[in-house]
Amino acid sequence: MDTDANQHVTPDLTTLAASKLYLGNDNLHVGDGNGLPISHIGHIKIYTPHRSFTLSNVLHVSTITKCLHSVQKFYLDNNVYFEFYHFVFYVKDLNTNEVLLSCQSKDGLYTLSRSSVMSVPQAYWSPCISASANLWHRRLGHPTSCIF
Repeated sequence: MDTDANQHVTPDLTTLAASKLYLGNDNLHVGDGNGLPISHIGHIKIYTPHRSFTLSNVLHVSTITKCLHSVQKFYLDNNVYFEFYHFVFYVKDLNTNEVLLSCQSKDGLYTLSRSSVMSVPQAYWSPCISASANLWHRRLGHPTSCIF
């Protein structure tokens, strides 16, 4: 979590859902003044035991070394607020004050730990889209549904 960042940024393209190629001319400017090229833009879903969170308009910058999550954008996207303490931070529901996520700081950084975030589902179902079993079989990477 970064209170100074004004964008969410990831070096890992595989974390982006529904990403698209970034065709703009902007760069991500970092502390030393360098501009790093943005290659894609998309969103990320973070799943926790209490709730899922959406990070919208996440920039993919392959040359950055760590993910950066803008506290303000996280807040605006998810109707939550943050409480920061010396060794821990909490993400709380804006309406109920319920703790939705807590993470320890590490090396002076407030990071989302893998232990607090569950794995992302790998398949989705939508009642609006009708697809045959054969089509889903191909979408999941299986070359054939026949067993020999």
